[in-house]
Amino acid sequence: MSRRDREKETRPFKRKWLIQCFGISKQAFYKRLKSYKSKMENDKIVIQMIKDYRNEVGQRTGGVKLHDKLQPEMELLGIKMGRDKFYKLLRTYNLLVPRTKRYFITTNSKHQFYKYDNLVKDKAPTRPEQLWVSDITYIKTQNKHCYLALVTDAYSKKIMGYKLASHMKTSLCKDALAMAVKNRKYPNEKLIHHSDRGIQYCNPAYTEFAEQNNITLSMTQQYDPYENAVAERINRTLKYEYGLKQTVKNVTLAKKIIKKAVSIYNNKRTHHSLKLNTPAFVHLNQNVAYHSYKRNKENLELLTF
Repeated sequence: MSRRDREKETRPFKRKWLIQCFGISKQAFYKRLKSYKSKMENDKIVIQMIKDYRNEVGQRTGGVKLHDKLQPEMELLGIKMGRDKFYKLLRTYNLLVPRTKRYFITTNSKHQFYKYDNLVKDKAPTRPEQLWVSDITYIKTQNKHCYLALVTDAYSKKIMGYKLASHMKTSLCKDALAMAVKNRKYPNEKLIHHSDRGIQYCNPAYTEFAEQNNITLSMTQQYDPYENAVAERINRTLKYEYGLKQTVKNVTLAKKIIKKAVSIYNNKRTHHSLKLNTPAFVHLNQNVAYHSYKRNKENLELLTF
């Protein structure tokens, strides 16, 4: 084989030969190439928008919320991307939110204190500050476990009060409830407080404080996540979307993270159950029907308290 023939074999294919092989015109080839490059550039822009939004609002923000919030900005940039293409982009670049695992139970219901009846079983609230739900979850730090008590409005999903401490004493929950009472927007409306049967919520120091603030108490009858589903859901959201599932350096840093997380959750994070509105907006506007996390929603009655 001559030197010239060897050079021909090692020489890369000319682009015009490739075009001829696929049976398309030169103009059509370059049009497709331009379209492909444009798509890749648009994908890069949208991916960065997704990352920026998740950094601001929460790392576990799902596809529906992302598309709803980013679509106006994409339209301004001339990027046309429907929900199906948006999900395909998330899947292609491994940006879908993974499933979460269940977490540690902090309830101790084996005590001698009075346990209140469940007043809200299969009931749906119709307004803000008609039903509050409370729960405790644990936060890991490098030195020890800390505990976060939360009080959430079941209708608007707004976190009304919270407290982080290194113990699970009654004062932890009482301080969270005190903050919630202070943050009330409708103090003259009747209010039910629903929780599990944990010793903190049954302690007279807690129940008397609630009753002094004209709050009626209600409790689950057994450990069933769906009996206090809103509180369980909020716990999971804070831990998995705002870095609280990971081990935090110390209590001081954990308090800063929680304060920022609650602010973002209440004022920026939208909810499917609130028709993609924020808890703070719904708490003031009362414009959505209540969404239950129970499997069987057909048996729900309106809460008339």
